[in-house]
Amino acid sequence: MTRKTTLNLDAHRDSLVDVLQQILAQPDLNVPKLDKLLRRHARACGHLYSRDELILGYRTFAGQAGLPPYDSALLERLRLKPVRTSSGVTPVTVLTKPFPCPGECIFCPNDVRMPKSYLSDEPGAQRAEQNSFDPYLQTYSRLQAYYNNGHPTDKIEIIILGGTWSFYPESYQIWFVKRVFDALHDFGSGIDHRAEVEAALRGTSQLHPDHNTSNVVLHGAALAQTYNQAVQAVYHDEMHRSRQVAVAIAQGERPRTEIDEYATWDELEAAHRENETAACRCVGLVIETRPDHISVEEVLRVRRLGCTKVQIGFQSLNDRVLRLNRRGHTVAAARRAVKLLRQAGFKIHAHWMPNLYGSSPEEDIADYARLFADPDFRPDELKIYPCSLIESAELMARYEDGSWRPYTHDELLSVLTECFLRTPEYCRLTRVVRDIPGTDIVVGNRMTNFRQVVEDALARRGQRSRDIRAREIRHRDVEPDCLRLDETAYATSSGEDIFLQYVTEHDQIAGFLRLSLPSEPPLTPELEGAAIIREVHVYGQSVEIGETSQGKAQHAGLGTQLIERAARIASERGYARLGVISAVGTRGYYRKRGFEDGTLYQVRAL
Repeated sequence: MTRKTTLNLDAHRDSLVDVLQQILAQPDLNVPKLDKLLRRHARACGHLYSRDELILGYRTFAGQAGLPPYDSALLERLRLKPVRTSSGVTPVTVLTKPFPCPGECIFCPNDVRMPKSYLSDEPGAQRAEQNSFDPYLQTYSRLQAYYNNGHPTDKIEIIILGGTWSFYPESYQIWFVKRVFDALHDFGSGIDHRAEVEAALRGTSQLHPDHNTSNVVLHGAALAQTYNQAVQAVYHDEMHRSRQVAVAIAQGERPRTEIDEYATWDELEAAHRENETAACRCVGLVIETRPDHISVEEVLRVRRLGCTKVQIGFQSLNDRVLRLNRRGHTVAAARRAVKLLRQAGFKIHAHWMPNLYGSSPEEDIADYARLFADPDFRPDELKIYPCSLIESAELMARYEDGSWRPYTHDELLSVLTECFLRTPEYCRLTRVVRDIPGTDIVVGNRMTNFRQVVEDALARRGQRSRDIRAREIRHRDVEPDCLRLDETAYATSSGEDIFLQYVTEHDQIAGFLRLSLPSEPPLTPELEGAAIIREVHVYGQSVEIGETSQGKAQHAGLGTQLIERAARIASERGYARLGVISAVGTRGYYRKRGFEDGTLYQVRAL
């Protein structure tokens, strides 16, 4: 893998080697000490070496000029934002293009430049717009940024965000996922087609930054048109061209280019097979959708895409609140969606919103309690998104007439501390407060670090959250002999789940497994008579495939031990087989542990 840089490495060789040797000599080097060291070795122009320049220098000169051979341990000291990959995988988020949405939620932003509910000032949205919303460009550029900053790029979780995934045309979905895989494969092979793709987009696509110059702005207090109407008007030519191209390609009337939004299932499945042994493997694929777009057919179709986790917006478990906010579905739809997703083995990543129009702090606390008290819900992961007032959202009208107001700091803190205390240890709070720039928020909370505020408040009371994220071992070393295995069983709408976790004496979690023991008929004959492993996750700083790292949880054999324990439990409970909803890039891992390939799942006889 190579990287373009304006720094002449040969001219800076002696200075870079000197800095790297000093870093090697200080195993306890922290960020302040490193920054001080870099200031002592400032370049002639006064600029300091950046982390990515140090990393590139190390990769270039390792094994030369007195430097030892390449060692990922040194790279770990230089790594920028190690927390990004400290959960064991490297997350790559990509956004779909602006497109109509089936929802009419009054709290949702109406930014015509973005897919529904996203804002052009959000970091991930900015990256998507800069890359013309193209899946190949977004994926490749993100991988390059991770590589430049010293992160592993072999175990990738792909997170596809943007509006309602299930509402996009199927041909677009297949193409989008395939192009993500194409980027993984090209990056891992040192091939870079970004220039050609970017040039093609510049020449034909309205979504290219040079052409996407829409000045349509919607004001929520007085919407002259809906988001869908505006998007269809602004991108009419782009949408028409995409449809015409897809039809022409499908009918064999014209050749295809890499930016044409069309691919076949056979082509995607071929990309899946290639990824099983690729240098950059997809170890998780996430999409987001609405409860009312989940059906048996949709669940199995999304699974065929390679999906392993679904982000799904509950927003509220109160039908009155859902109706007032024009959410467009009932709580019953959320119940049905969760049941179908569980039956198919998916991880369920819910979104929940306090401070919605028509709710109150007291109602929110009771609503959150229902998330985990009711077996029909009990999500595996959760994003808590307190409602933020965005000028383009229709909620502006409710704010201006006085029927809605944002919670005060103390009210929001009170709600969230109660939420943290009510979150069980099998759930991971992946985000608390959405990363919306303060300049986009009309009124209300602008603090994006509210999780820390809540944790500090709990600590002052001698309490803490028990959720997974609060207990992850991250980059700390582990001694496998000092871990204990805890098992928690809880009822679900499709049977019973058992959460197995390896924890330290201080209750830090080093790895876990989610085992489903279904009592309902399976959605596919593949899972007949089978218990289902819905997730295996070993924490700690992501370590590259094929490497070992002393003391790292990812190489302590915890995954295998969890699988074997799950197999024993399933056998004892009368199941003849054990299935797993494996990601494309983990199929080889499960084959080595006795699982055989099916069409959508891998299954092992017990």
